[in-house]
Amino acid sequence: MKHILLFILMVGMFTGVYAQDQQPDDAKGKQKIEALYVAYITKTLNLNEDEAQKFWPVHAQFDSELKSVKLELPELDRQQQQLNIKKKYQDRFSKILGNDRTNDFFRKDGEFRKKLVEQLRNKRQQNNPNQRPFKRRNF
Repeated sequence: MKHILLFILMVGMFTGVYAQDQQPDDAKGKQKIEALYVAYITKTLNLNEDEAQKFWPVHAQFDSELKSVKLELPELDRQQQQLNIKKKYQDRFSKILGNDRTNDFFRKDGEFRKKLVEQLRNKRQQNNPNQRPFKRRNF
């Protein structure tokens, strides 16, 4: 029951962040997104207090390295650098979480980011109804 209430609260906060008129680029929006991310990952990985105290500092290093990859690189080079960073941190995360939950982390991290992009795209389209939606090409 407690888990269901936490999940409902988290979903409500997640949708509430995007219902506001603020852009996610401002500091307050980024803080809310980060808080939602921490809550989502903590909940989905079922981190206990000891694991969380070990996991989040390592995650901060991981996130910092991912953000340091230059966006100007050719797409495949950028993706390769990101993959190399993920492989580097896989062992570090596995020592804290074990192999299965480390795999879950990488999967849930991607899911969160996809949901975030989708929410931002929907919000942008609601604010600019005349703008054509972005269509992804399949090659």
